[in-house]
Amino acid sequence: MMQDLKLERPLVVFDIESTGVMPQRDRIVELAVLKIFPDGHTQNTVRRLNPEMPIPAGATAVHGITDADVANCPTFSLIAEKLFRYLEECDLAGYNITGFDIPLLEAEFKRAGFEFKLDGRRIIDAYNIFCKLYPRTLTAAYKFFCGKDLEGAHGAKADTEATFEVLLGQLERHPELPRDIQALSDFCDLAGPDAVDRTRRFKWVDNEVVVNFGKNAGRTLRELSANDPGFLRWIVRSDFSDEVKTIANNALLGKFPTREPRNEQES
Repeated sequence: MMQDLKLERPLVVFDIESTGVMPQRDRIVELAVLKIFPDGHTQNTVRRLNPEMPIPAGATAVHGITDADVANCPTFSLIAEKLFRYLEECDLAGYNITGFDIPLLEAEFKRAGFEFKLDGRRIIDAYNIFCKLYPRTLTAAYKFFCGKDLEGAHGAKADTEATFEVLLGQLERHPELPRDIQALSDFCDLAGPDAVDRTRRFKWVDNEVVVNFGKNAGRTLRELSANDPGFLRWIVRSDFSDEVKTIANNALLGKFPTREPRNEQES
């Protein structure tokens, strides 16, 4: 199928596993690179890296990499120059790389003293292609799962009826989906086991609540309440969900969320 892809220069397809999802705080623990040359030959390498910070249990649950696995691996700074040269004059590809992998790679290079620029590079994101080919609108879902055009779209009555038909169509097409409401609700929860609130403004790192956005990403709620309460007061005054405001306000009062033990079946 390589003949369907016309390359003018090498295309690097890459994927990152990390300690978390915040580029300014988190670090790479594994980097896989597939370099495809215009003549069709390829180079494929995978490198694990010591992130110089503990890997949270939630991250290990996703990619299976532990602190022990990377204890004797090089740090990003040790491979940065070689990787920087390897990526020169290359276009980039991946899945959701514009939303996560590229920002994290840029941050890692910056910490190592390199300015990784995208200027002149072509970026191919398979996730963005997927979203454009298969729009996530109700009209598109109704056509896909029910095989019908949605008449009266954006009218409340038509939309609610179509939504229920789509749900039934999803259950029919995907027998692996749970049938009971609780299990289906759990399946729909995209926040993940490390989320403290539904909007993921706060997340669990081990048994501590940390901020998951902005310049204070990675700082614990407990430390902020002691050393930077103004940030928490700003949250309480700003346009956040009631759940997030309650967490921040309770922290100002010295009350912090406690993490419930996970069920063994969930591990």
